[in-house]
Amino acid sequence: MYRVFEALDELVAIIEEARGIPPTRNCIVPRGEVLELLDDVREALPGELDDAQDVLDHRDKIVTDARTGAETTVKTANEQAHHTVTSARDEADRILADAKAHADRMVAEARAHAEHLVASAEEEAERTVADGQKEYDSVTGRARAEADRLAAAGQASYDRSVADGKAEQERLVSQTEVVRAAHAESARLIDSAQADSDRLRQECDDYVDGKLADFEETLSNTLRIVGRGRHQVRSGSSIPDYASEFRR
Repeated sequence: MYRVFEALDELVAIIEEARGIPPTRNCIVPRGEVLELLDDVREALPGELDDAQDVLDHRDKIVTDARTGAETTVKTANEQAHHTVTSARDEADRILADAKAHADRMVAEARAHAEHLVASAEEEAERTVADGQKEYDSVTGRARAEADRLAAAGQASYDRSVADGKAEQERLVSQTEVVRAAHAESARLIDSAQADSDRLRQECDDYVDGKLADFEETLSNTLRIVGRGRHQVRSGSSIPDYASEFRR
């Protein structure tokens, strides 16, 4: 490459020292030396310049080929993208349809299960109410029998006390002081018997009232559980374990 610049400098020197041709600006140069220097310049130029010139000569063809390749690539990419989007949309539609079908099956199964649980709860509630009614009848019967027994016992005790008072009164009727004492004792015995009878009747009433209160609480709990179950079924919530509620 250095020889190129050296030959150019020599050419410049030859031209500057050449004799002019008046009245023109032309000059006379030694042809052989100039051609020799130009051959040196040609030989000293690197091969890359020829390659660069070839590239420049074929630039339009290269640009055209590159543009055509780019358009082909873009077209292929667009077609591939369209195919990918279409396939993805079809796959999404299929997945959505499968999910909807699965959801419908789950909802149907859940509804059937809920209806089964509600039916079971209603049957359990009916059994509980029937058992409660039986228990109520049994408790009421026992309480009534106990009340009758206590009332009979009170009445018998009252009758015995009255009879004892009358006997004592008749025995002491001949003596004034004794008679007054007998009257007092008889009145006391009668009052005591009446008080015992009233107490026994009150205890019987309290016993019956307590049993009825227990049965009322059992019925209230049963109706509350059934109402809560129906509300949860209507609202779509999970159904509670009614069996465990009733066992409690």
